[in-house]
Amino acid sequence: MIVSMGETRRAEVTNFTGGEAAVITQQGNPYVFRTSFTQATSMPKLARYLKDQMKAKSVAMLYTNNDFGKGGRDEMAKALAANDIKVLADLSTDPGQIDFSTVVLKTKQVDPDVIFAYLTEEEGARLLREFRKQGVTKPIVGETTIIGQKVIELAGDASDGTLGHVGLTPDAPQPAVKAFDAKYLAEYKQRSDHNGMKGYSAVYIVKAMTEKIGKFDSKALAAALHGAKISAKDNPGVLLDVSFDAHGDLDRESFIVKVANGKQQVIATVPPLGAK
Repeated sequence: MIVSMGETRRAEVTNFTGGEAAVITQQGNPYVFRTSFTQATSMPKLARYLKDQMKAKSVAMLYTNNDFGKGGRDEMAKALAANDIKVLADLSTDPGQIDFSTVVLKTKQVDPDVIFAYLTEEEGARLLREFRKQGVTKPIVGETTIIGQKVIELAGDASDGTLGHVGLTPDAPQPAVKAFDAKYLAEYKQRSDHNGMKGYSAVYIVKAMTEKIGKFDSKALAAALHGAKISAKDNPGVLLDVSFDAHGDLDRESFIVKVANGKQQVIATVPPLGAK
C-alpha cells in the first residue's frame, strides 16, 4: 500500500484501503482513505471498553514481533495509559512461533485482569490452545485477527470465550448491515466477512460523495471526503454512519464479538471514538 499509493497520488486518483497500519495515513497523501480503522483509532476504542465495561485495572500484552504487532502494541500501550490501566507484562512472540508455553506461563504469573493478544492468525490459534492447556480462565481480548474464522478453525474449542473488537461484521444488529448480509447470502450462497463489507461500503461512499459534489471528478471527490460525514439512513450502502478526518482516517461504531461454540456473537456496540 505504501508503494502503490504513491502512484495513485501522482495520478490524483482517490484510493481506498482496508489496511490498518497507522503509518499509511501518516504519509500525508490527500488521496488515501480507509475502509477500516487505523490502529490509532481501534486501540483507544478497545481500551475504553476494557475500562468502562470490563472494569479492567491491569492487562498483560502479548504481540507478534513484526510491524503489524509492534504497531498495534505501541498504540494499545498509549491507550491503556490514557485509561489508567496498568500493563503487568509486555511480551513479544516471534512470527511463525510454535511453542507458547513460556509466554503463557509468564502471563499467568503476573495475574492480570485481562489478557490482550495481538498476533497473526496461526500464532493466535496456537496461543489460545496453550492458554486452554494451562487452564487460563482470565478474559482474552484482541482485535479482528484473534476471533477470525481461521483462528476459530485452527484453535477449535480453545477459541470459545475469546473477545475481539471488530470494525465490521455481518452479525451487526444495524438494519443496513442485516439487509446486506441477507442479500449477499442469497446471491453467493455464503456469508461475507469484514473484507467484503469494506469493499462494498467503499463503493457506496464514492456514490454518496459523487452525488453530493454533482460530478465525476476524483480530485474533487478526495477534497470533499476530508471532513465528510455520511449517514447510513440516507445512504444504506455505506452500512454504518461514517465520518472521515483530515488524514483520511474514518470513525464509526464498532463491535465487541465473543466466540461461542465456534461462532462469532456480537455482544456489544462500541460508539465512535469521537462520540461524547
